[in-house]
Amino acid sequence: MPSLNKVLLMGNLTRDPELRVTPKGTPICQFALAINRKFKMESGESREEVIYVDVEAWGKQGETIAKYVTKGRPLFVEGRLRLDQWEDKNTKEKRSRMKVVLEAFEFLGDGRGGGGGPGGGDAPGGSFERNSPAPRANPTSLAPAKENLDEDVPF
Repeated sequence: MPSLNKVLLMGNLTRDPELRVTPKGTPICQFALAINRKFKMESGESREEVIYVDVEAWGKQGETIAKYVTKGRPLFVEGRLRLDQWEDKNTKEKRSRMKVVLEAFEFLGDGRGGGGGPGGGDAPGGSFERNSPAPRANPTSLAPAKENLDEDVPF
C-alpha cells in the first residue's frame, strides 16, 4: 500500500532558532512555528485558533535558518512528520511528541523588516532551499509576465 508523509506549513517563529551540533559535527536547528486559523462559529462569532508546531532543520538549511530568521518572522516549511518517543526519567512514563523534519523552506516577506522578511543584511529573501538534489522552481517565478493586453482586445 502506498504511503505519503508530507507537510506544508506557513507561520511565524515563536522563538529564535536554537542551533546545536551533533557529536559527529552535523548542525541541527530547532524552532517552532505558530500557525493561525481564523473562522466563524455557527453563531457568526469570529474566532481564531493557534497551533504550535516544532520543526527540526539539519545541515546547511539549519545553519541558514539560524543565521537569518528570528522570533516573529514568517517562514514557509516543507517537510515530513516524525514521532519522537522516550521514557520520562522521573516518572518512568512513556512520552511522545510529533515534530516536522524540514526538507525545504522559503523565506517570506520583503527582507526590510516591514514585511517580516529575514531581517535584511545579505539574507537570501525569497529563496527556496531543498535537501533533495532536484531543483524546484520558486512559485513566484512561474507567474506570467505582465503584458499590455488592452492592445489585443478588438473592442
